[in-house]
Amino acid sequence: MTTITGNELIALGFTPKKWFAEALEHINENQLSETEMLDYLEPFRAPDPIPLHSEPQEFIINIKAENDSENDNVEKVINTMKVLMKTPTLVSGAIMPDACPTGPEGHIPVGGVVVAKNAIHPGFHSADICCSVMLTDFGKADPKTVLDTAHSITHFGYGGRDRGSQMPMSQELMDAFRENFFLNDERLISIARSHMGTQGDGNHFLFVGISKNTGNTMLVTHHGSRAPGAMLYDKGMTVANRFRMELSPETLRENAWIPYETEEGKQYWEALQLIRDWTKENHEAIHNMVLEKLNIEKQDRYWNEHNFVFRDGDLFYHAKGATPLDDKFLPDITGPRLIPLNMAEPVLIVSGTTNGRNLGFAPHGAGRNFSRTQHKKSLAHKTIDEVFAEETQGLDIRFFSNDIDISELPSAYKSAKNVRAQIEEYGLCEVLDEVMPYGCIMAGDVGKNAPWKRKKKFRKA
Repeated sequence: MTTITGNELIALGFTPKKWFAEALEHINENQLSETEMLDYLEPFRAPDPIPLHSEPQEFIINIKAENDSENDNVEKVINTMKVLMKTPTLVSGAIMPDACPTGPEGHIPVGGVVVAKNAIHPGFHSADICCSVMLTDFGKADPKTVLDTAHSITHFGYGGRDRGSQMPMSQELMDAFRENFFLNDERLISIARSHMGTQGDGNHFLFVGISKNTGNTMLVTHHGSRAPGAMLYDKGMTVANRFRMELSPETLRENAWIPYETEEGKQYWEALQLIRDWTKENHEAIHNMVLEKLNIEKQDRYWNEHNFVFRDGDLFYHAKGATPLDDKFLPDITGPRLIPLNMAEPVLIVSGTTNGRNLGFAPHGAGRNFSRTQHKKSLAHKTIDEVFAEETQGLDIRFFSNDIDISELPSAYKSAKNVRAQIEEYGLCEVLDEVMPYGCIMAGDVGKNAPWKRKKKFRKA
């Protein structure tokens, strides 16, 4: 009998994979007839590729241009959603008043919510998994004292804390990481330990303000899962793209998914919950240390993520910068939700439920109309100090690196007034209270004197 080789299997329409060797050995050892061979091989045949939706699935538009500068932004957001909503797993979506594009057409915009059936899309939560906000009520504490104390405790910028200043990661959480397929990585766990109590850079902040309702001092932090989350995202995208090549090669790489019913899907979902736990613990570490140093008991505390995946049965709600309102999305809900706008505007304390327009979500902030680079160019006729003085008057604004980042000043963001007006117009949520700004700490321009730039300057010198 003729020996069957991989070429014959390829000719029959099979893609070379690890199972080829075992299958060929079985076929040749048992001298299967052509009919017997085809019957044996049938379970190995890959299903037909899943096509894109021929038309975009419906999505709700909760945004409109208020002026000429917003026209291009809104048009790009709607166009990218039209391409995105052809992804085979998606069944519905919505865009919020703070929406802005994040890349080429077809990528989920910031301020976008999409609902997938039995699928988790790592690209929809991106590297900053579980970007979130936490509020602690400090009672009648002096806001400057709270801000000064927080400044001495928090950590912004690249990397983690030095070994001598690290905040402990709970042993329970480390053990849980080691039991998960995606997180059982000693390098990842080591980084998770060093990044505990850190806030990163970009638009992340530590904000102190006064409750409009009670007059109490409130501390609000905004950051995500730092490098551990970014490492999980990379691993998730690798697995998702492996499935994409098998299931739906037409789907854009960034929109690849992990089927939830697979072992990988269940392990990735569990990993997301553990990264969520780590991020919450990270917020708590900073807040608790400030309370401890000031010898103050917290009056209240609540938090919510706004860049995550939320499950309701077989539907997975991916919020790329959108605040979850419906209690079903939050297993540890303790109070209302938080929507920060910009450093010169209040942090909104809101509540709401699922209605016909919001899919159970509200905006997560003010969003941008222009990129950081475009914004900086628009201010090139002024000095950085002039821009800073104009936009932060009356506020205690600090940059951890001591280098002002004008791309994080209020003018870099959409009009907070317009975002609030559209929240009301579209009935997305109800504002319960406002944390009026006293001061804020952000990373600053961390790239200006980055270690690699200092080394480059030294070599040139």
